[in-house]
Amino acid sequence: MDIEQMQFTRTLGPDFPLTATLPFTARMALDSGVTYRQLRELVHLGLIRRLVKGVYVATEMGDSLELRVAGLKLVVPKDAVVVDRHAGWLLGADMMLAPGEHLDLQPLSVFLPAGRGRLRNDLAASGERTFRDDDIIEIGGLLVTSALRTAWDVGRVRWPERAVAAIDQMHRLGHYDCDEFLAGINRFRGQRYVTTLRAVGPLADGRAESPPESVLRIWSKEVRGLDLVPQLEVRRGSRFLGRLDLGNELLRIGVEYDGAEWHSAPDQLEHDRTRRAAMIDDGWLIEVFSKDDTFHRLADPGVRLRRLRDRAYQRLNDVAAA
Repeated sequence: MDIEQMQFTRTLGPDFPLTATLPFTARMALDSGVTYRQLRELVHLGLIRRLVKGVYVATEMGDSLELRVAGLKLVVPKDAVVVDRHAGWLLGADMMLAPGEHLDLQPLSVFLPAGRGRLRNDLAASGERTFRDDDIIEIGGLLVTSALRTAWDVGRVRWPERAVAAIDQMHRLGHYDCDEFLAGINRFRGQRYVTTLRAVGPLADGRAESPPESVLRIWSKEVRGLDLVPQLEVRRGSRFLGRLDLGNELLRIGVEYDGAEWHSAPDQLEHDRTRRAAMIDDGWLIEVFSKDDTFHRLADPGVRLRRLRDRAYQRLNDVAAA
């Protein structure tokens, strides 16, 4: 297997011993003659990527529902149910998996129906769970929790920020009515972390485009007098200036999250600068957060959000007093 040639052509090519269009496990690769060293090198070079824990796919294949299903079917038993984050991912919530999970993949969220025990391997975070018939659907031969059941499940976790970010992503899919989601929360009374679901369920908003936006919105709920709307459109008369990740039209303030994936290339940075400059010229106050500002263990976005609110209210008072 000529890895140098693969690196030059940026494709696995006919020299790769497995079908390059299909996902494969590490064991399949080893059985076909690929060594652990070669597998690690192919990942390092970006020629293959980890689809989920224990499963690889050629990077050139991109991403699709068919690939996700084919990859999971290699490691998920037929009678097991894909749940939680991985269910959301299969249903189309692309940002459901944790940031950086393509580098440090977490165990698969796979459970068995009550009475069938649990999976015992290092690939799955498993257990037993009780399902109703309408809780489970089939996707390409895989058993998966429905969008509504998945939304309830991903909201029952310890941390409110993680819960609301996941529910927002499920709401974005539009597969169920949000009133139905809220009405069904009582079904899980007495179960683990249902208090989190009760607290954040009414705050979920499918307009949020990314989990960091959801996290910042939850932080803003702790700031009195600061009501931020996801993906707020800003206009100057009939001219569209752009959208803010979070904004308040009355106070004319915006909150943005600049993640490395979408806000680091020169053209992306120039677009952000131009868009925000037009809004600032129109009188908007904008606060920009990064990963460290939001997710570092010592980060406190609330401090900056309160300062932003205070600046906006001071401006309103100055106008009223003029």
